[in-house]
This record gives sequence, C-alpha cells and structure tokens, in this order.
Amino acid sequence: MKARRANSRDRILAAAADVAREAGPGSLSLDAVASRAGVSKGGLLYNFPTKAKLMQGLVEDYLKAFEQALETRTADAGGETPLEAYIRLSANDCEEPRPSASWIFSAIAEDPDFLTPIKSFKRQLFERLKGETNDLKALLVCFLAIEGLRSMNLFDSDVLSPDERRLLLASLLEIAKVN
Repeated sequence: MKARRANSRDRILAAAADVAREAGPGSLSLDAVASRAGVSKGGLLYNFPTKAKLMQGLVEDYLKAFEQALETRTADAGGETPLEAYIRLSANDCEEPRPSASWIFSAIAEDPDFLTPIKSFKRQLFERLKGETNDLKALLVCFLAIEGLRSMNLFDSDVLSPDERRLLLASLLEIAKVN
C-alpha cells in the first residue's frame, strides 16, 4: 500500500508540473492536477491538503532531483570540481523554460513556511561547496552569480544576451577551476 501511495504522490507531482508548464502556475487548479494524474480530488487532497502544500511538494521534489543530479555529476565528473559541476548543472537548469513565479507568491500567502525547504537546501548546498572548495572568495562569486541567474529566470527578468550569458558562465568556470 505504501508503494501505491508513493506512486500516486509521484504521479500527482508530475501532473502538477505538467499543468503548471502548460497553463501557467497561476492557473494551476487541483481539479486539473487530479484529472491529469488520474486520481480523485480526494486522493490528491490526501497527499496534498492544500494548493500551497502541492506547490511545496513540487519545490521539494525539484530540490531532491537537483541534489541527485549534482551527486551524479560530481561522481561522474572526471576532474570537474564540485563547484564546476554546480555551475554547469545550474546553468543548464536556467536554460530550461520556466513558468512565471506567480505560484510561489500565492503559495507563500497560504503558507509562509513554503520557503523553508528552499532556504535549507541552499544553505546545505553552500556549506557542502564551502567544504569542497579551497577558495571562499571564488565560491562566493560563483554561487551568488548562479543564484542571480536563477532569480532572473524565476522572475522572468533575464537581462543578459546569450553571448553575455556564455561569457559569464565561461568566467565562472574559469574561477571555479582555479580553486
């Protein structure tokens, strides 16, 4: 029975991500997610009692997937430093089309603790990179630049041209390689 619940939860999260991408996160409805996941609305509410909890689940699922991808990339790096792996993975992630950030604000309005897993994840990631990097200044520059790219992506306010973005990433990788 546990495996069935986990499977339903995964299907719900995948459906929510699809609906958010297609209709925009601001238009995400629990009915649409339940229908897409092939579960009853009651089944959805059993796993995610509120829309904010569903959004929080999406973020936690994303963070878990990012962490797994970073672990895999670091293990298979072939000479790539953990900081380089973080930069490349994050840069690739920022290239993916993202829906508007409006759902974050509506989720925060319902539950201010929504940001807790994001803050915790970023702090743990920073501490991990700090422990694996010899140059704190290089880490700070790279980490904050990547988080700036993420913020521009999140708020749909990217001001960099493709050439400027490539130059930034090449510069960050150069800085990361030195330490």
